[in-house]
Amino acid sequence: MKRTIFNLLFLCLGVGAWAQSNAALDRLKADPRRAYGTDYPYQFNTAPLTKAPKGYKPFYISHYGRHGSRYYWNEKLYKNIDTLLTKAHTLNQLTAEGEAFRQKFMAAKKELNTGWSELTQLGWEQHQGIARRMYNDFPQVFRKGGNVLAVSSLVGRCVISMSGFCQELVQCNPKIEIREQSSRFTLNAVVPTDKQNPDRKEYPECKPRFESNMDKFKVDTTIVQTVLSRVFTTTDSLTAPADEVVDWLSELYTSLPSIDHEGMMGSIISDQEVADFWEYSNLGTYSWLFSGRYIVIPIIEDIIQKADDVLAGHSDRIADLRFGHDSFIGPLTVLLGINGADLDPEDPYEVKNCYQSWETCMASNIQLVFYRGKKSADDILVKLLLNGEEATLPVPTTQAPYYRWSDFRQYYKAVCDSVKPE
Repeated sequence: MKRTIFNLLFLCLGVGAWAQSNAALDRLKADPRRAYGTDYPYQFNTAPLTKAPKGYKPFYISHYGRHGSRYYWNEKLYKNIDTLLTKAHTLNQLTAEGEAFRQKFMAAKKELNTGWSELTQLGWEQHQGIARRMYNDFPQVFRKGGNVLAVSSLVGRCVISMSGFCQELVQCNPKIEIREQSSRFTLNAVVPTDKQNPDRKEYPECKPRFESNMDKFKVDTTIVQTVLSRVFTTTDSLTAPADEVVDWLSELYTSLPSIDHEGMMGSIISDQEVADFWEYSNLGTYSWLFSGRYIVIPIIEDIIQKADDVLAGHSDRIADLRFGHDSFIGPLTVLLGINGADLDPEDPYEVKNCYQSWETCMASNIQLVFYRGKKSADDILVKLLLNGEEATLPVPTTQAPYYRWSDFRQYYKAVCDSVKPE
């Protein structure tokens, strides 16, 4: 899971400033909640799509999507905060604001302890919206109906996300026939490292270069004591180190919009305070995703193989849909080099320019849209959408955001073949 904001604070000392006039920081300023990173709820953009070159029409879509918004993935967070607040309350060491938070948390305690890791209503609605947007953006693919295969992780929130997505597609056009599968047979397409995968392989890890230069990155750690002072009159009752406690609080805070409990924490933490540390937390997310990027090689191979089958006439599917986790769509973003995510900069201040953690948000998705031209049967273009927006790839092209399938296939086959399982 994500490496969170405050868990990293004590790795560096001092106070630093962000680079000025940066596109990523400008987007963060426009919506500070993007700093929630992998907890950021999916946002439906209205960016227009580039018209396909003359004579090309979409006919097939290959997709990978993360499950939608959920309760916190691990029950330990809720139990840790329960213990923390109960002890401080018993010792009368909560501030007025801390006590108000405790009361709201305890009122939701049963729900949280029951719901941990499960998809929420918002998560369901996100996948419904993404499916309808896909249908409306590419009506030529779905208009006549056809066969679709949808495969999911074995985890419930992914299965339900798949169900919501597929139901919406059929609502758009009842002629669409969808086979849904959550099976050990299809884990290579969604969660290759699952221990139940009979074809599971181990791949090497490689740390990003910026980690050797972390001494250049400076952060202000005073936020830890600031947050604690809003909750506790003294830190004598803390059940864990101060930075870990604030880490718990920040993880709960960024999860609240996904579980319909915004306002539970009052002003204990603010969006701006989370945003102030986004660039640093983004380094932790990038490190995690970059290091494990090779685990998604089987997913890329599955994308290529299924597309080959369609193009060769061995498959009549109009779409292949995959539903998994941030721990796979994130590395997939990096290994594919979407919008420069594979650049591996040496300067930690440059990381934000190639990867932004909010792109691996709840219900984040990658769509590869295939277009057929009129010149010949193998005259195929592909376009990649990341969360509904056209994205760039490191594949050579003269007509971005469109790439020749033959070039795409050759490039990523070479990427996959260059790394051997351990």
